[in-house]
Amino acid sequence: MGLAGRCWVAQATSARLRPHFQGSRLAQRGWLEWDLVSASSKRAMTTWSLRRRPGRTLGLLLLVILSFLVIRSWLLQDSGMKLRTTYKGFTEAVDLYFDHLMSRVVPLQYKHGGPIIAVQVENEYGSYDRDPAYMPYIKKALEDRGIIELLLTSDNKDGLKKGMVHGVLATINLQTRQELQLMNTFLVSVQGIQPKMVMEYWTGWFDSWGGPHNILDSSEVLETVTAIIDAGSSINLYMFHGGTNFGFINGAMHFHEYKSDVTSYDYDAVLTEAGDYTAKYSKLREFFGSFSDAPLPPPPKPLPKMTYEPLIPVFYLSLWDVLSFIGEPIKSEKPINMENLPVNDGNGQAFGYILYETIITSSGTLSGVVRDRGQVFLDTVSIGFMDYKTTKIIIPLIQGYTFLRILVENRGRVNYGNNIDDQRKGIIGNLYLNDSPLKKFRIYSLDMKQSFFQRFSIDKWTRIPDVPTFPAFFFCGFVIGSSPSDTFLKLEGWEKGVIFVNGQNLGRYWNIGPQETLYLPGPWLFRGNNQVGTLPASFCFTHNFLPILAPGIRLPPWEPFGRGQKFQLAYSFQSCCSCSSQSGSQTHPFHPSWLPYLAPGQTS
Repeated sequence: MGLAGRCWVAQATSARLRPHFQGSRLAQRGWLEWDLVSASSKRAMTTWSLRRRPGRTLGLLLLVILSFLVIRSWLLQDSGMKLRTTYKGFTEAVDLYFDHLMSRVVPLQYKHGGPIIAVQVENEYGSYDRDPAYMPYIKKALEDRGIIELLLTSDNKDGLKKGMVHGVLATINLQTRQELQLMNTFLVSVQGIQPKMVMEYWTGWFDSWGGPHNILDSSEVLETVTAIIDAGSSINLYMFHGGTNFGFINGAMHFHEYKSDVTSYDYDAVLTEAGDYTAKYSKLREFFGSFSDAPLPPPPKPLPKMTYEPLIPVFYLSLWDVLSFIGEPIKSEKPINMENLPVNDGNGQAFGYILYETIITSSGTLSGVVRDRGQVFLDTVSIGFMDYKTTKIIIPLIQGYTFLRILVENRGRVNYGNNIDDQRKGIIGNLYLNDSPLKKFRIYSLDMKQSFFQRFSIDKWTRIPDVPTFPAFFFCGFVIGSSPSDTFLKLEGWEKGVIFVNGQNLGRYWNIGPQETLYLPGPWLFRGNNQVGTLPASFCFTHNFLPILAPGIRLPPWEPFGRGQKFQLAYSFQSCCSCSSQSGSQTHPFHPSWLPYLAPGQTS
């Protein structure tokens, strides 16, 4: 979904892993080790193609995502930007990107001795369909740069007709046998005897914060996959392996209302987020194994999970204290949205938080457009939130000059649908008090990169008070005596925020669910000292600890946390507290071994 290009690869190489694949079950098994730079190395290759008869394949799909992970947020600095069109500002960026990317992809095509057997032109553009010249432009851009393998389009039932391009094989994305009828009627009538392909058979679905957890019964999956194969179609399972939206890279949907995706991309997939087997895997393995002349080899054993001892947050920093040593704020007469901030060598801020600060002298109605969620403070006291639904908030009676502060969280940009041009984050336009625009803002870029935390020297941290001031950072360390294994975090009593482990952004949590645990891959941990922290945007400190779990069996991220023991951590940033903290219980004395944790980036 969203803006993407795809390369079908018949085989997976044994090249070195890039960091964002580390922790993947496929990667740890050596099944998925793909690197565009080194994939052409002459090493033994593991075949991923399973044929029933010629023309029908089950393969590995390499997605080259162009969304806001590659088509960077700085494009939105242009107020007239029109993404996924032939608008000059967009095509210039695509051309530059393709110049770099295709120089690496072209040598890896099958006709050049590589593993890439097909390339997809964009993704589900028929559902967007803003510019009839756009898809032919993308097709030509690929061909002009040396793409010579089979070209494909990929669309769901709503965009199938509008997404077709002359000279490109159309494929369909679906989940039900009813949708399969489109392939057997429309596609066959248009493309005749050309190969039939279900580019995305959705084995589950992703979740949004505040919504239900989506599941798809394994029996239904088997029945639909069987029907697809019986129809003489090739198939790609989306997703085969569940994943994780580490850091701030989760996306969002916005149709009737804005909904951001949860951190877990488990997707109820064939293999879980942690790479564990499911009933879907067992049934599909048996089904596809029935086409083999020889028995299938036994599958690898599941990777172990580990339960660690509890840890307790000990050190603390209020955001209001942090502001004094993170550098001078940006001064502006009007609010500036995140993407247009004069930071990062003119590229603006892509992810994270942004704090707006100005002075007011009267009460009244505060109004404005805040994207995506802004917590409003008078001095250091939280008075409420502004978001898509709440565009006004009452400022109570104040005395004299008072700091008005709005801490805005970028919850994730929409990557599918008609709202992709409207993904600027922060305060958009003027902020009004009693219909009069406020002026003279001080703006802090809180991108939460490693460079941000490197300013937190050891002398800045203090012991956690009985009543912390929010937003705040909490921190502690823990020691692993043996080789680290996968585990799960459960943030029981914590309201909303972000978790950091050994300097890496693990992802967001929010007590509205449906996700209740965060998957923590073993490769993120070290034997010996480790550091863990949270950075909540809204946080409920009902306990003096942050629990983390590693159960002995699979613990899906949406299930209640009742299996295994708790493992706790300590380090967080938070913007409010909706309940009082427990004081006087479960506190650790300072230990010299924790000193390395107070200098971010130092681990052993």
